[in-house]
Formats: sequence, C-alpha cells, structure tokens
Amino acid sequence: MKNKGIIGSIIALAVVLIGVFAYQMGSRQNTAETDEGTDEMQTVGILQFISHPSLDQISDGVIEGLKQEGFVEGENINIEFLNGQGDQSKLNTMTQQLLNKDSDVLVGVATPAAKALANGTSEIPVIMGAISDPVGADLVESLEKPGGNVTGVNNLAPVAQQFDLIKALFPEAKKIALLYSSSEENSQAQIDNAEKMAQEQGYEATRYAVSSSNEIAQLAQSAAEENDFIYVPQDNIIANAFQTVINESDKTKTPVFVSVDNMVTEGGIATIGQNQFDLGVETGKMAADVLRGNTDAGNTPVNVIDYGEMIINEKKAAELGITIPEDIKKEATMVEGE
Repeated sequence: MKNKGIIGSIIALAVVLIGVFAYQMGSRQNTAETDEGTDEMQTVGILQFISHPSLDQISDGVIEGLKQEGFVEGENINIEFLNGQGDQSKLNTMTQQLLNKDSDVLVGVATPAAKALANGTSEIPVIMGAISDPVGADLVESLEKPGGNVTGVNNLAPVAQQFDLIKALFPEAKKIALLYSSSEENSQAQIDNAEKMAQEQGYEATRYAVSSSNEIAQLAQSAAEENDFIYVPQDNIIANAFQTVINESDKTKTPVFVSVDNMVTEGGIATIGQNQFDLGVETGKMAADVLRGNTDAGNTPVNVIDYGEMIINEKKAAELGITIPEDIKKEATMVEGE
C-alpha cells in the first residue's frame, strides 16, 4: 500500500510537470508569434517627379535615412519607387499604383509628386521630400501645424545669403536674369523672393519664364545676351536641362548663379545651397518616425532647413575671368566642375 501511494504521488507530480511544460511551450509560441507580428514587412512608396541629379540624390537620401533608423529594404520594409519622368499626367496613375501596393507611408520627391500623393489619399501619411513652398502649394495649412496627412522637409533657399555672395563675386553687375519654369509653383515663390531681394540691392531684374522645355535654349540665350548674370532657383525643369542653359551662357561668358549644390559642379558659378542627399536623409527619418507610429503626420511640424553651404566652381570662375576674393575662398568649398 505504501508503495502504491508513492507511485501515485509520482504519477500526479509527472502530470503537473507535463502540464507546466506544455503551458510554457504554448506561451513561448504565442510570444514568438507576437514578436514576429511586430517585425512584419511594411511598405514605403516613393514617387519622384523627374530624373535629374538633385532629385535622384534626395531619393537616395530617403532610403539612407530609413536605413539609419533601422528600416532596411528587403529586411523589414519594401520600397516601391516610381518616377514620373517629368510627365505630370502620369503622377495620378502612379499614385494609385502605390496605393494599390498597400503603402504604409508615401514620400513625394518634388512638389508635383507630393501634390499628386496628397490629392490621392487623405488617410495614408505623406512625407514631402524637400519642398520649397509647401504652404503656397497647398500641401500644408502651416509649417507649424500642417493638418491633414502631410508633413515633411521644407528646403527654404537662403536668398539673402545668396545675394551677399552675388555682390562679392559680381561687384560691377547691374542686370540680372531670373530664369525659371512658369509651370512650377515652387519656382515662382522663389523667384518672387529673388526679385524682391534683387530690387532692394539695386539690380535691374528681368524674368525669363519657361513654359515648356522646348523654350529653354532660346530663353537662356536671351537671358545671357541681355544680362550680367543669370539666377536659377530650385527648379526641376531647368535642372533637367541645365546643360542647355550652360551651353548658351558659355557663348557670352555669362555666369549662372544656382540654388542647388550639385548644379555648381555641372557648370554653375556658385551657390549657397543645401546638400540634396542630406535633405533626403532628413525626409527618410521623418518617414521612419511615422512607420513606428511615433508621430502623426498632420500634427508633426514641417522640418524647415533654411541654411546652406557656400560652393564655388573655381574652374568656371577662371574660364569667365571672375576673381574670387580671398576671404570668400577661405569660407567656401571650392570645386572644379565636370
């Protein structure tokens, strides 16, 4: 009897241990499933308006910014990238394609792309990739309180600093050509600021508004022949055909002052401009915050970047016979150009 009691106790203990073991295994499985659920793939849709070095660098920066925040393509995010190649009629269709891919966050690179995304959805967060005038483009209600489902990066050209550099480089200049695309809202806002600054500093400023890419060569030729230098804002249409502008301006040895860093290496004389890749990185980091659920796009202030780096094309200056003051040389990044 005593042995039977012992055996019964052992059997009861074994049943209890088996039950505990089974419960623990079930809990571990549930925990693993929960952890796996938090690592499920998310989708980032990137819509770029057109291909040129500035916007390409912004898009590359977006991917890098996501990576720096732990979102790596193929590991925990899928990146769907579409490029309108300058055709605005394609942007709405491409927006729908990104929505059909169940994008968790959308990134618009250039104003037309950001507007297409914002018009296409009021639910999925839209992050602006370096937009010059988001309020004027009706993308956000204000920089501090965007409202809706849109926020992002505002790259505000440091126009006052640019004109200080212009004065130092071209002290004898009187006439300035403002070359831009009339179809780009962001360009018109920048030109308004540049024209006001030019007039305050005593320049005779003339607008040369390009309505289509076919007009660029003709208007660039007129701008170069009729003025002491040409000013180009952050403009996607002009940037896409910038070599045409340089080809025409070189014929009259007219310097072209630009607003984007990489356009200096492409033949522009100088800028105080922002690094396009870095702007993309900031955009990617904002997208990462939204993916984590840390921020709500409409309640997240726009990231305003209103400073830039002084960059001068030393080779172009020599070609045009422009002497760069020594104090400017010490402060600037000097490049040779392509």
